[in-house]
Amino acid sequence: MSFAFSEGNPPEDTSRLHKPPFDTDRLDRLMEEAQLDALLVTSKHSIQYLLGGYRFFFYDYMDAHGLSRYLPFFVYVKGRPRDSGYVGVPMERYEKQLGSFWVSNLNLKNFQSQGFAAAAADMLKGINGGRGRVGIEQGFMPIDAYRVLEEQLPDAQLQDATFTLELLRALKTPEELVILREASEKVVDAMMAVIASHGPGVTKRALFEALRQEETKRGLKFEYALTNIGTAFNRAPYDKIWEKGETLALDSGGNYKGYIGDLCRMAYTSEPDQELIDLLGQVEEVQQAGRSGLKPGAIGGDIFEWANAALAKCSERKRMFFSAHGMGIVSHEAPWLMSTAVPTYPAYHADRPLEEGMVISIETELHHTERGFIKLEDTIAITADGWEAYGDTGRGWNVAGG
Repeated sequence: MSFAFSEGNPPEDTSRLHKPPFDTDRLDRLMEEAQLDALLVTSKHSIQYLLGGYRFFFYDYMDAHGLSRYLPFFVYVKGRPRDSGYVGVPMERYEKQLGSFWVSNLNLKNFQSQGFAAAAADMLKGINGGRGRVGIEQGFMPIDAYRVLEEQLPDAQLQDATFTLELLRALKTPEELVILREASEKVVDAMMAVIASHGPGVTKRALFEALRQEETKRGLKFEYALTNIGTAFNRAPYDKIWEKGETLALDSGGNYKGYIGDLCRMAYTSEPDQELIDLLGQVEEVQQAGRSGLKPGAIGGDIFEWANAALAKCSERKRMFFSAHGMGIVSHEAPWLMSTAVPTYPAYHADRPLEEGMVISIETELHHTERGFIKLEDTIAITADGWEAYGDTGRGWNVAGG
């Protein structure tokens, strides 16, 4: 591996400099509410957002390197976005030359977590932000880096800013919504391709790999696939064979330009019988009820009232489950609608109004011990006058074609 930076490279692109790609006024308001004076951001997803989609390609898969790790920092002082800075590795000079950074305050000299932290502390002090309440993401801060910050920022109180940064991403821009729509459409399209080319005799492991290939061909980074065949409720990929007369559920997340498309669609080995049509129809009724009243101003928790009212009318209600959560750069980001989600978190938005730009994943599943696992999962964006569903095709029984 070489860190060469020789001549013959393109001229440096400075077209993005000093153009913050996020709502700095909103971030300042959220910081004021949390009584934060500055931020030292270390999670890849938050840095991606604050840098307008940037994620260094070399460490996209893994952070470990030698005896330490890649630990970039984004440095921000409330009310002073143009002074923001970024701490990275020497190889990120390639990205600087390509105009990947809107900040000009850069330190690209580090390889170990303690060095990253020391550089971030120096940068923060250099813009007079090394005192007061400094927000960090506790779950994304290794202890050796934390100790460096404690030592080098003696006048600062290190506070957890995870909640503030998550709230910042709750309202998607039109550009983000376009990416989420495309991510959802690509995931569903990949599922339809797998179903059309496979049938009885294939294993869950082979279906998992086929979906990975189809998503990759469409420009997605395959993240996961939860698969169910018939009444086998174990959703991991293994050597279970899809037999004639069994249902198939494909529930997958594909990452497109840093955003998750996460949906579930159903298949059957032949034309479905009336019982299967009715069972999926009950799931669909709950799904449609869950989206029915979504709009700006609707209270987040009302989605469960609408869905539960439809669920109460279903003959299979005792074996059905409805859930809803936010979607975006990560799954289960704001809005947070239920405290019993997996993973668990407070239902912060359950009693608060939804806002334009929020994106919600709604899911209804039926655990039928004779006919199998039946589920739909949809992605819904809150628009100015209601809602819009992304990747909203393939919702019925898709017949195997292989």
